[in-house]
Amino acid sequence: MRILVDASYARRGPSGTAVYVDRLVEGLRELGVDVVTVADEDRRPPAGGGWGSVRNAAHDRWWVQRRLPRLAARHGADVIHHPLPAAASRPGRGPDGPVAQVVTVHDLAFEVVPELFDPRFARWASHAHRRAAHRADAVVAVSRTTAGDVRERWGVPADRIVVAPHGPGQWRARDVRHGASMRADTVPLARPYLLYVGDDEPRKDLPTLRRAHAALVAGRGDGAPDLVLAGSVAPAAGDDARVRVVERPDPDRLRALIDGALALVHPARHEGVGLTPLEAMARGVPVVVARSPGLTETCDDGAAYFAPGDADDLAGAVARLVDEPRVRERLVQAGRRVAGARSWGAAAAAHVTAYEAAIARARRR
Repeated sequence: MRILVDASYARRGPSGTAVYVDRLVEGLRELGVDVVTVADEDRRPPAGGGWGSVRNAAHDRWWVQRRLPRLAARHGADVIHHPLPAAASRPGRGPDGPVAQVVTVHDLAFEVVPELFDPRFARWASHAHRRAAHRADAVVAVSRTTAGDVRERWGVPADRIVVAPHGPGQWRARDVRHGASMRADTVPLARPYLLYVGDDEPRKDLPTLRRAHAALVAGRGDGAPDLVLAGSVAPAAGDDARVRVVERPDPDRLRALIDGALALVHPARHEGVGLTPLEAMARGVPVVVARSPGLTETCDDGAAYFAPGDADDLAGAVARLVDEPRVRERLVQAGRRVAGARSWGAAAAAHVTAYEAAIARARRR
């Protein structure tokens, strides 16, 4: 069984999808699976709308419909794995029969909370991703939450869906620069701080986090922790000296930021799986997350929860962490246990199940 994995999206920069592709390929190879990765090196960066996005969409269609099937034939692949929902109408034939296609669905946020997306993108994603899921021979869902959405909203039969939860461990020894220090003091932060890691997009709900932090500072003064926003985040007009933005930190610095945080806060309104909270739990950092199905599934009893969009509830959850060391310690212990029950090896094994089912279905066509 030879698997052709489209790693194009992972080449566009740091993201959860990039981590997923990298760790999945490594896990598959450790299981002895024959994996070939290919990437569209000619694809231009995201254009942010307008004609540039139209051009990129046309190029992506050419890559999926034309180039990937040719590469699958060249490499003698049995399966094309699309780490995001896309599928060729004619994937071609492999050494032993039709080439099967597998797609990964991370979440259906554009349908669950469409008001948090550009309406044009939400309509396109709903149509294109649904069509790809129906065209695929098997669908990998990163959580039971996503699997339920794919089944109920898109009507994909349950026997074509395989749940493969992510594991923790974004960093391996070879990811860290030789001799680089991993101590929290590599990041010059003198006060305890809350950490957010991710992009500044409506679904992530940074306004609620900023309001909660402002309420903590107003009520507690110097007793309130600072706030560090790490990722593709721009400073906001209301940010003061207690809010620090670290744009696109490299892996060394991001790891140090997580290890040094009082808590990681993840206010996202909807997630298929919380990869950053999972990583923080594995590293022994308390986690505070919005109570949504994908996050409660991922974090279980290893996180403190607040009502999505409720800044006062979030401020209260953080205040309990600050005031009660026993709460922090309970979350640390529970978080390590929850994260320790997951692994990329188990995720890779679930993908093998999906590949085998996809091959069998393709050969019955």
